[in-house]
Amino acid sequence: MTLLSTEKNPRALLIAPDRSYRTGAFVLAAHKLGIELVVASFGEACLASRSGGLALNRESGAEALDTISRAVAENPFAAILASDDETVALAGVAAERNGLPGNSADAIKALTSKIHFRRFCQSNDTRGPGFIALDSKNLDRGAPPGVHYPCVAKPAMLSASRGVIRCDNPGELSRALKRIRSLLYSEGKLGEEAVLVEDYIDGLEYAVDGLLKRGRLQVLAIFEKPGPMAGPFFEETIYLTPPRLSHKVTGQVISALENLCRKLGICEGALHAELRINSSGVWFLEIAGRTVGGRCGRVLEFQTGRSLEELVLANATRLPAAVGESTGSSGVMMIPVAKGGVLRRVEGISAARRVPGIVDVEIDVREGQILVPWPEGCAYPGFIFARAGTVADVERALRAAHRCLNFVLAPHLPATIAP
Repeated sequence: MTLLSTEKNPRALLIAPDRSYRTGAFVLAAHKLGIELVVASFGEACLASRSGGLALNRESGAEALDTISRAVAENPFAAILASDDETVALAGVAAERNGLPGNSADAIKALTSKIHFRRFCQSNDTRGPGFIALDSKNLDRGAPPGVHYPCVAKPAMLSASRGVIRCDNPGELSRALKRIRSLLYSEGKLGEEAVLVEDYIDGLEYAVDGLLKRGRLQVLAIFEKPGPMAGPFFEETIYLTPPRLSHKVTGQVISALENLCRKLGICEGALHAELRINSSGVWFLEIAGRTVGGRCGRVLEFQTGRSLEELVLANATRLPAAVGESTGSSGVMMIPVAKGGVLRRVEGISAARRVPGIVDVEIDVREGQILVPWPEGCAYPGFIFARAGTVADVERALRAAHRCLNFVLAPHLPATIAP
């Protein structure tokens, strides 16, 4: 279905990393909505859609902003938005500079910096874990004083639970910090940003996806993460919606998130929040100016009848976008990496697809690819999607389908070159 505005179809600028898997989905959504979408990306060649594209200078934020401003001056946009975490800050600054709907500089910091968000919660009477920030260059000095155990050590700049490790005593923390140091070193990011050591917050974990427009929050979904996420690592596996929460607790979650957005001054765009609920209430772990990661957005499409990218674009350009309500439940399993090695083959895919309630099984890895378990791992081998009448049935279907899969691996033997 294509939604057409009564006036000239709006134009939108999408800022996307050159390797973003989301770009194609946004282009397709824009076509459905009748939006003229221009893609701005980093690199020598632009990611051009039908309406062309912009190539941005990766090395100079000022030059990238100038390029965007020139494009706005030549042919105005209704909105500037980001596809991924990596471009949220640039899109926010570009929107503010060109007088388009967006968030303040302080709000953008909270959406893009774990440390800034932690400090904000600490000084604004918002439940969040206590923390200590460490220079990532000094992680070999052992456990710092003043830490409350159990604690969680995490790199401030990585996502998808990479490098996130629970520690129950100083010895475990010292070993975890060395492990995080090795991870950052291997990616050339050592010294770029701090490492957080946070109080471990007990409770059940949930995620919330929503859209903000002129300060009003529209909650698209609350995702339940079934089972205890108690560590030592925190690889996310299953998202279920709607969650098994009472109306009272659901209302408390939404109210707490609305209050947090007001305090932070977040008034526009996509929002993804991670939180835990225990006897003390709602505790916010993270907040980001983007939608749910991976292919998990398909679950929202099951529930609303609209793709996540359509909803984001319609919200940004002020187009109407009616959201349907499903009477059933749905969920996704981000297939975990149980063991590292070189992939030879994946068995049982057809059997997994035949499990009642399963919508699809998508396997992304190929023969010869190296699989790395968390906390160092960064890519899921694939996704399993399910729909059923109840959340419990969805969870059972996902776990049954996963049991059908067998990832056949060979040992990974790193090669060394003798001098």
